[in-house]
Amino acid sequence: MSTIRIGDLVVNRLGFGAMRVCGPQVWGPPRDRKNAVAVLKRAYALGFNLMDTADSYGPHVDEELIAEALHPYPEDLVIATKGGLLRPTAAQWVPDGRPEHLRQAVDGSLRRLKLERIDLYQLHAPDPKVPFADSIGALAELQRQGKIRHLGVSNVDLAKLEEARRLAPIVSVQNAYSLVDRSSEDVLVACEKLGIAFLPWYPLGAAAALRAASVKALAVRRKVSAAQISLAWLLSRSPVMLPIPGTASLAHLEENAGAVGLELSREDLATLAD
Repeated sequence: MSTIRIGDLVVNRLGFGAMRVCGPQVWGPPRDRKNAVAVLKRAYALGFNLMDTADSYGPHVDEELIAEALHPYPEDLVIATKGGLLRPTAAQWVPDGRPEHLRQAVDGSLRRLKLERIDLYQLHAPDPKVPFADSIGALAELQRQGKIRHLGVSNVDLAKLEEARRLAPIVSVQNAYSLVDRSSEDVLVACEKLGIAFLPWYPLGAAAALRAASVKALAVRRKVSAAQISLAWLLSRSPVMLPIPGTASLAHLEENAGAVGLELSREDLATLAD
């Protein structure tokens, strides 16, 4: 599996988005905790050595599951978590970028993950009620205190990325991006120029990419799955791309891992073009 750099860390180019091992709607504990732990363990065994999570997944459940499954952590495992969204109900994702909240969020993540320092901490989303500089500034201060190794941002446009970079070293961006959602193309291009890792969330377009006629046809021709085609397309799209597909299914996890060795030809890529 090829690798990618996140700051001074090196990880394999297919990470694991851990949110799906929580309960339905990413809320509460999993229905089958034993299976959730098995999926996390198997993900690492397959080479997914970046685990992406957030304190809002569960809330808190996802981070606790990662610690349960993988602590004490292997040396090459990188845990990326996020803060800045509240979950008052299963249906709500409410921004909270206040510095006081982010300080509490980081301390909570450290405790649940059983870490002294978080490898990659990402602001989950800008809070329209809080100056962006205040949110990033609070995280930069926590980084100076040694609680955070590297900083990333999520759900940002190009202007917010540029603002964040003026305030602190930013090593990653996590935005929605897939075959069927390329709205962050300008941010991806900027990340390429800057050498910043780009982590596409919903890399399968919430399964919409799997239903695309061009994807299904190519999957049949190549005798692979639609998910493997979609992930291989992302890996070929940019050298800074670090997809983080998630699942609560061991079978789907194995299937996703198969995308790593799938090379798409120019003809294949042409069939998937805009």
